Amino acid sequence: MVSAMNYTDFLYRPRRPEELDTARGGGVVFSQAAHQVDIVRLVAGGCVQRVRAATGAWDSARRTEGAYAALLTFAGGAFASLAYSGYAHFDGDEFCGGVSEIGRRKDARAYGSARRNLQRATDPESEASLKQARSYGGAEQGRRKGDRDRSAAPWHEHFGLVLVSCDRADLRPLPDGVMIYADAEARVEPVAPPDVPRAEVIDEVYRAIMDGRPPLHDGRWGMATLEVCLAILESSRSGADVELRHQVAVPA
Repeated sequence: MVSAMNYTDFLYRPRRPEELDTARGGGVVFSQAAHQVDIVRLVAGGCVQRVRAATGAWDSARRTEGAYAALLTFAGGAFASLAYSGYAHFDGDEFCGGVSEIGRRKDARAYGSARRNLQRATDPESEASLKQARSYGGAEQGRRKGDRDRSAAPWHEHFGLVLVSCDRADLRPLPDGVMIYADAEARVEPVAPPDVPRAEVIDEVYRAIMDGRPPLHDGRWGMATLEVCLAILESSRSGADVELRHQVAVPA
């Protein structure tokens, strides 16, 4: 059993118009569920058989999905529950020792900064400009509100709380390792911090191009993750389970 839960300010960070339009790929299901789905698929073997889900779109000024909950059933009997809210109220980083999703210590005094910053936008064009300033190469890139330390991140990035229940232990990723809750003891297996944030992502691309090594996240894997995201939306509309057809297992 895998439980994954995250609460962020996603919907109130500056957005381009299409990011607030589900029909054009906007909303938290397309933008954020893909990360959660990718994590749980890697842990549970990759092949989701069916999805049952509900979504929430509760802000009339930002009319796309801002929250979802989903139950994923896998081939072999594993199952995962996902929950996500991007409505900028409870902060899921509280589950991670106050370490932000990009691996830096978070300043609790910055609570509400996303909504305050968004007040600077007077129309969709000015909001898109604020988004560009936060994007790669933008004037504010790398200076997220609430992150105390602007130097290299001392901890691993995360995507909220993830708890994996196995037959002999429960496992929980931490910013600096993996917590193992076994039969007779609870201990931490430390993991060294990354020298470069997201280095493993760049390395995977580099090895695929330069060394011809098949990437873990290839086109078939990406299509399978997208299929789950589409199933979350379909199940929310229909109120029924959705059977999947394009799943692939985690490569050996």
